[in-house]
Amino acid sequence: MLRIQLTGILIWLCVSAACAKGVTIKVLQMNIWQEGTMVKGGFEAIADEVSRLEPDIVMFSEVRNYHGEMFISRILHALKERGKMYYGENSPLDIGILSKYPIEEQAPNCPSEKDAGSVLKARIRINGQTVVVYSAHLDYTHYACYLPRGYSGVTWKKLEAPVTNGIEVEKANRESMRDEAIYHFIEDSKKEKGNIILLGGDFNEPSHLDWNEKTKDLWDHHGTVVRWDCSTMLMEAGFKDAYRTKYPNPVTHPGFTFPSDNKGVSEQKLSWAPESDERDRIDFIYYMPSKRMKLKDAVIIGPSQSIVRGKRTKENSRDWFIEPIDVWPTDHKAVMATFYIK
Repeated sequence: MLRIQLTGILIWLCVSAACAKGVTIKVLQMNIWQEGTMVKGGFEAIADEVSRLEPDIVMFSEVRNYHGEMFISRILHALKERGKMYYGENSPLDIGILSKYPIEEQAPNCPSEKDAGSVLKARIRINGQTVVVYSAHLDYTHYACYLPRGYSGVTWKKLEAPVTNGIEVEKANRESMRDEAIYHFIEDSKKEKGNIILLGGDFNEPSHLDWNEKTKDLWDHHGTVVRWDCSTMLMEAGFKDAYRTKYPNPVTHPGFTFPSDNKGVSEQKLSWAPESDERDRIDFIYYMPSKRMKLKDAVIIGPSQSIVRGKRTKENSRDWFIEPIDVWPTDHKAVMATFYIK
């Protein structure tokens, strides 16, 4: 009897010690460009990249469920064939969430109106902690960061002259539904106080941390400083931008995610403002600071080349890139953040 009791105590001590050490999790955000259908071998490349990177949580944008085939079911099967076990639930929204840990529940947080963007919410249990994950793909219309570059953010046609008045740019930006989606997310996140909260997605909008006095004369900003709504709202609500927290200098580490080069696609299909430098960081991972979680790292996943003035151009920044294995499935670069959870 004494031996059994001692054995039970030893097991309890081992489990307690393991929990005390905590776990490291990798979070991947990826726009998959119409489920990889725009690139030959794109779907298989999505599965290959997830299998190689082995993120614990994945947030997808541009899920389409083409021809009645549910993308999440397909990607889970493809990953299983590669020896990787993930959990996920199908959704009618154009976003998806995968997790190495079972998903306790999932529901739309901001159902999309027509082309207005959407947010999906999932609850996951990791190392005894509740992790609430939001995956977003925000409204692509009224893409106001093109205005200072001399292009319309509605028609994508060239303007007579760049719009360099920051107030006018901000006003045009608010014509989108992006700020409404982020407001809805922030209000919902308040209900999750005490839990670990993560938000990732293609915002279709830059960050005010990247359009400041230091960068106003770079990348065809043409002297414009803009307080972009989504990033400003999130910062004021207490959220941290993982990449910009790790690399606070936007000049040395711009972290551009769009438009990415893709060797399997012509330059003309990758650029929307071909006579400008349209590079921006529009794909993000945000987190609510917590004593139980610490940001360890952030990295760009994808080609180290981008499209500048309609041409493939090698980045000369100090950003760290994890280059693709072979085929890159999208016109965006992905973002991956690593956290330590107690």
